[in-house]
Amino acid sequence: MHVAALCIEVYIPAAGSLKAKRSVVRHLVEAARHRYGVSASEVSHHDLWQRAGLGFCVVAPSSAHAEQLLDRVERFVVSHPQIEVISIKRHWLETD
Repeated sequence: MHVAALCIEVYIPAAGSLKAKRSVVRHLVEAARHRYGVSASEVSHHDLWQRAGLGFCVVAPSSAHAEQLLDRVERFVVSHPQIEVISIKRHWLETD
C-alpha cells in the first residue's frame, strides 16, 4: 500500500470575495475528486479572499500509480486559468 499527499498553495487574483474564491476552489476540489479519484479538500487560508491551500491524497497499490495520479492532479490544478501556483509539496506515508 502506498499513500501520498499533494499540497498546493494557490493565489486567485480575480477573487474579490470569499464567495468568488470558494467558487474556484470548489471547482478544483470537485473536479479532482471525480476525474482522478483522489481525496481533496481546502486545507488552509480559509479566511483569505485570494489564497487557498489545497490538499489531495491518494492510496494506490504501487508508488508509480500514486505518483501518476498526483502528477495528473498537479497538471490539472496548474493549468487552471484563474489561479497562480505559489507552492507545491508532496508527502509520502511510510507503511510497514
